[in-house]
Amino acid sequence: MIGTAGGTRYGYAKDGKPFLTKEPRLLLNDNNAGKPEGIHLMIGRRPTMAVGNSTGDQQMLEYTKAGSGARLAMLVLHDDARREYAYGPAQGLPATKVGPFTQALHDEAEKQGWTVVSMKNDWKRIFAFD
Repeated sequence: MIGTAGGTRYGYAKDGKPFLTKEPRLLLNDNNAGKPEGIHLMIGRRPTMAVGNSTGDQQMLEYTKAGSGARLAMLVLHDDARREYAYGPAQGLPATKVGPFTQALHDEAEKQGWTVVSMKNDWKRIFAFD
C-alpha cells in the first residue's frame, strides 16, 4: 500500500546524534495521477493488480490495465448502508464530498472491463465479527 507522503529533513542534535524531522511540505499526493506516480516511485514497476474505491483511483487503474499480460483493475462500491456505509453518487447512492464514486467512474469501469465489486451484493461478510 502506497500513500501520501510528507517531507522529511535530516539533521543533528546538539550532542551530534542524527535525527529526522517531519516538514510541513507535501512530497507525494497519493490521489488521481499521484497514485501511479507513487507506485512507480515506491516499487519501480507497473502493478499487475490495483484496487480502489473512488474517482481518485481512476488513473491508477488505467495505468495498471495498460500493462502487458494479465492485469486486474477493481473498484469496491460501498453500497451497504446496513452493514457498513453507502456512498456514491454512483447507482443512486448518497453523494460524498470526500472520495466520491461517481456514476461516470462506474460507467468507465464497465467500458474498460474493470471489476466492480458491490459490498452489498458480493460480500457475505464485511467485518470479522459479522
